[in-house]
Amino acid sequence: MDIEQNQAELIDNFVKQASAQKGTALGSVILEATSHPSLFAFSEILALPTVAELEGTENSVYLKVLQLFAHGTWSDYKSNCSSLPQLVPDQVLKLKQLTVLTLAETNKVLPYDELMMELDVTNVRELEDFLINECMYAGIVRGKLDQLRRCFEIQFAAGRDLRPGQLGSMIQTLSNWLGTSDNLLVSIQEEIKWADTMSELDKKHRKEVEDRVEEVKKSVSVKLQTVSRLKLSSEGSRISTLNLVE
Repeated sequence: MDIEQNQAELIDNFVKQASAQKGTALGSVILEATSHPSLFAFSEILALPTVAELEGTENSVYLKVLQLFAHGTWSDYKSNCSSLPQLVPDQVLKLKQLTVLTLAETNKVLPYDELMMELDVTNVRELEDFLINECMYAGIVRGKLDQLRRCFEIQFAAGRDLRPGQLGSMIQTLSNWLGTSDNLLVSIQEEIKWADTMSELDKKHRKEVEDRVEEVKKSVSVKLQTVSRLKLSSEGSRISTLNLVE
């Protein structure tokens, strides 16, 4: 099962559970979702009315945890850990995986030093083990570990939930990309038209050359025939003269 299909089924399952729970019971669902090893998207759960109702209640901390996993990073947790519950090991792992995805959004070459700082990793071996075992094997990123340059080259990274206000920026980016694609398409069409025109000119030129060759062949043939006739005529006259002499 690919990661997209697996995500969709997990999201549907947790949405159903969260829709049917409130208060502390809903907190248990959020804890399970944010600890699940194969779930990396939380916006559908975050958008549920039952989850929004946690705001301002004694259980609002569960809402903050869900918001952290939807949009935040490990650094965000460390900065706000005093107002958040202590994460269980599976949640810590998940948040660090999500941190890699966030870093990959803006840079396709991630320096080892930056990754070690963001993930609280103390050495390169530990970092590479994490990237291989917890990120690439999990299917959320693909890339190349460059030990010589001390960086991780991203080839693919799964997308995270859109942060508040990010939708407008994404729409603008897509609009710019669409405009660039349209201009590129027009340029390609002009290149094709130019190539077709040159091809037609080449065909026309080739036809003219072939016609001229044929004309030259015909002219040479006519001249050869004329020379042959003259030669035969000359030989005939010489024979006649010889006969007369004899």
